Amino acid sequence: MIIDFHTHIFPATIRENREKYFTGEADFKQLYRPAESKLAGAQQLIDTMDEQGVDVSVVFGFPWKNPSTLKRHNDYIHDTVERFPERVRGFCCLDAFSDGAADEAERCLKAGFAGIGEIAFYRSGISEEVLKRLGPVMATGQRYHVPVLVHTNEPIGHQYPGKSPVSLNQVYRFVRRFPENRIVLAHWGGGMFFFNLLKKEVKESLKNVYFDTAASPFLYDPAIYRSAVQIVGAEKILFGSDYPLIKPRRYFEEMKSSGLPRSEMKRICGDNAARMLNRSPLSRQTALR
Repeated sequence: MIIDFHTHIFPATIRENREKYFTGEADFKQLYRPAESKLAGAQQLIDTMDEQGVDVSVVFGFPWKNPSTLKRHNDYIHDTVERFPERVRGFCCLDAFSDGAADEAERCLKAGFAGIGEIAFYRSGISEEVLKRLGPVMATGQRYHVPVLVHTNEPIGHQYPGKSPVSLNQVYRFVRRFPENRIVLAHWGGGMFFFNLLKKEVKESLKNVYFDTAASPFLYDPAIYRSAVQIVGAEKILFGSDYPLIKPRRYFEEMKSSGLPRSEMKRICGDNAARMLNRSPLSRQTALR
């Protein structure tokens, strides 16, 4: 089974009128003002999954500042899971700075969402204030035994829309602040996995941390797959396409070109995600309140 652990979908009202949602939403404007930035809906995702050979996708919304927009987007994710219960798992997206973030997490997880994410801090980085505000959200995720997926990126190199000021030190403080949560660091954790080679402290701190491959073809040489497997093990890596940014087959081709054996590709492309999702309360799909 192939599971794509990192995809984004948007309801038609946003896809067809994106400029309307730029007001008061600087992060959304930064990412989706460029004409080449794609917005996909649920049916487009399913069609692409069929075309690309993906069995299940984990879908996110966007961390809107406007609580009404955020709630409607999470409702759309819920509706998509109801439409395609065998193909889609929904994660609850949140604005960490919202006073209602933990309540929204509770609402979504009670309705059967499989996780929390993608949480992102495009302008602030993961500051101490962010860590304080995330406390109740992370506690809710731990109580429901679901993973939390967080946007990270490499702190050096070229600039692009969505590259946040997050540092590796901030990422490390984050995972150490919430050691009991299962955390997925998007985009290879900005390279955090490399420090699993340190002899003291870090390996233990990263014991509940996983790394997804989202946007890897735009950011890294295919050799990163072999390097990451050697450093953290194939069992800690989750295939994520960041659809509709990149289609899945491009990742599969890069994994093959890197020399990964089929057994390791099988873990990365589905087995690891299946184990993680099976530990979530997926059977409790109920109406959102």
